[in-house]
Amino acid sequence: MSATIYDVAREANVSMATVSRVVNGNPNVKPSTRQKVLEAIERLGYRPNAVARGLASKKTTTVGVIIPDISSILFAELARGIEDIATMYEYNIILSNSDQNKNKEVRLINTLLGKQVDGIVFMGGKLEDEVIAEFKNSPVPVVLAATVDENRGTPSVNIDYETASFDAVNAFIEKGHKNIAAVIGPMEDPINGQLKFSGYRKAMEKAGIQIKDGFVSVGDLSYDSGLQAVESFLQLPEPPTAIFVGTDEMALGVIHGIQDAKLSVPHDIEVIGFDNTRLATMVRPTLSTVVMPMYDIGAVAMRLLTKLMEKEEVDEKTILLPHRIEFRGSTK
Repeated sequence: MSATIYDVAREANVSMATVSRVVNGNPNVKPSTRQKVLEAIERLGYRPNAVARGLASKKTTTVGVIIPDISSILFAELARGIEDIATMYEYNIILSNSDQNKNKEVRLINTLLGKQVDGIVFMGGKLEDEVIAEFKNSPVPVVLAATVDENRGTPSVNIDYETASFDAVNAFIEKGHKNIAAVIGPMEDPINGQLKFSGYRKAMEKAGIQIKDGFVSVGDLSYDSGLQAVESFLQLPEPPTAIFVGTDEMALGVIHGIQDAKLSVPHDIEVIGFDNTRLATMVRPTLSTVVMPMYDIGAVAMRLLTKLMEKEEVDEKTILLPHRIEFRGSTK
């Protein structure tokens, strides 16, 4: 059986209160007594029960993190940013995979709350009403990372996706392109659908360029949907000379679709993606893309959560980080 705090107290010949003070870093313990307790802990292999400590202190120094896909390069960067800041502030994390499934998201939130976490960092796609309701009822703070709450009711860390998309399309316009197509995500997705399409549309409208029929392809964020988009674009009477793509993965499909048709990127068609994952440098030509600072978003989201958990004063709960475009080989 695992050693208990009682076992440690008996081994060190001190009270359980003294063991508790040592474990919790209380300075009001004599150095010689502290050493005795630490030696007893080492001999017995005692591990404090975080949940039991949390019940007493109302704090477990544990944070729940919910992301859509643990295996994704993009989300792995986010998780790393969260982990690094959590470690800096001496918090542990419980990482959960939601698959952007509403029922699973609700279940994971309640599971984490049942484990007495002190806060939650959440990343998802479209926030369903049931999920927002769980946030409102949560007894601990929740911070969104790379996720938009259209009602602005939940603290969040993002970039300005609409402006970033506008800037990418405008980069094509400034080069003289008029036949500019877009490949975006599902329109029910606030970021990959609505905001990125809005940025594309506003850039075209500002330049007085009409969006031609068939020049907007709605994909499912996958490589294959990029291939399919190019196939449909190249069947048009006047195909695009530039394509803005809402994710790097779809952009790889777009580049390979263009090359499969024996056309050149960037000489026949220029391409700009969105995310700046490692995929952007693995394709040839390398992909020009909007830099999505996922590590920074994770780190800032975790720092914001630590402030909320510690009940510090927070002036701004809706944080927008700067963006930029990394120009590489897929543009001239």
